[in-house]
Amino acid sequence: MIILTNEEKAIVNAIKQLSDEAGSHSPSIFTIAEELPQLEIKVDACFLSNPYATDLVLDNFTKELIHTDKFRKVIEFYPSQNQVIANVLSNHLNVPAKNIFIGNGATEIIQAVLQNFTTRKIIVNIPTFSPYYEFVKSGVEVVFEELNQDDNLRINIEKYIQLVEKEKPDTIVLINPNNPSGGYINLADIKYLLNQLWWVENIIIDESFIHFAHEDETYAIKSATMMTKEFKNLIIVKSMTKDFGIAGIRAGYAVMDKEKVNYLLRYGHLWNVSGLAEYFFRLYVQDEFQKKYEKVRIRYIQEAKHLFSEIAAIAGLKVYPSMANFILVELTNGATSSDFVSKLLIKYGVYIRDCSDKIGLDGEFVRIASRTQAENEIIVSSVKDVLLNENIRENLRMLAVA
Repeated sequence: MIILTNEEKAIVNAIKQLSDEAGSHSPSIFTIAEELPQLEIKVDACFLSNPYATDLVLDNFTKELIHTDKFRKVIEFYPSQNQVIANVLSNHLNVPAKNIFIGNGATEIIQAVLQNFTTRKIIVNIPTFSPYYEFVKSGVEVVFEELNQDDNLRINIEKYIQLVEKEKPDTIVLINPNNPSGGYINLADIKYLLNQLWWVENIIIDESFIHFAHEDETYAIKSATMMTKEFKNLIIVKSMTKDFGIAGIRAGYAVMDKEKVNYLLRYGHLWNVSGLAEYFFRLYVQDEFQKKYEKVRIRYIQEAKHLFSEIAAIAGLKVYPSMANFILVELTNGATSSDFVSKLLIKYGVYIRDCSDKIGLDGEFVRIASRTQAENEIIVSSVKDVLLNENIRENLRMLAVA
């Protein structure tokens, strides 16, 4: 149990109101700072991104745009159309430009795909990213496959295939690694699943966190993108926000059958991204940028793994295995997720994700994202301090009762 003062309770109620207004997403750090200026926010461990990659993008942004005359052109002139930017990505992804759809963030892609190609029934594993069931059209049946907490929320491939064969949906969704659990399906299992479910019209694999996953110590990225050449029903969705910490730019892409791309371009998505997003995509495919990015990507993964091991060693918490840049944590000491999140934010300035709104979770859960090494040290010490202090208070309370 976590004890809150009356002043803290008032702040908790204000945070809850902001959360309710934000819907399925947590309120942004800017919203909290604006509405609750009395809070000193030190670490945003709710937002899911690699801060070292953000630094890398910002460094290039400063040198190539701010310190030249290019920034005016980026904001004054219209950006290129969707397929022009797809051409920029084509060689880097090793897929034809006609199979690439550029999105104003992954969320736009998710909505476009579901609204246009899902017509009857969709299977969604839970817990997961809520837009995959919130954005479906009226009349589409949503079938939830609840992942087993006793099996660390990992997908059982054979059981899943049996469910799909039984329900016969036109769309299935796999987030790999999953959000909020961090669960990962290796590339061999993905290939097996695609072979078994060749008849499903739309197989969406969201790889927004794939740059943080690895199957060996080379840390090589294991994307299923190349499988779109063999499986016409496969749709790969990729947000750039998580890898590069550029949520404000709104950049994402999808790889899918060219007929689907043509349909989306024909009905409203021809000119949908900003000049800043185009600038980022052109930066992203440069060899020199990729070399620098690879270094910070691996550094970040290594530091995230260290954070996860530190959190897992704290009594009163259960940490679920993760191949993403965050961990799902179950509170096993009697504290509620809301009180835990609030105490961390109010007393220590550490903002993490309350997962009480995630369907498919039975218990009290929070999600903690990895940040810089220095910020991760603050996260660990703050979590330890909260739990230690609350354990002391609880012991004193029990002694008083006795």
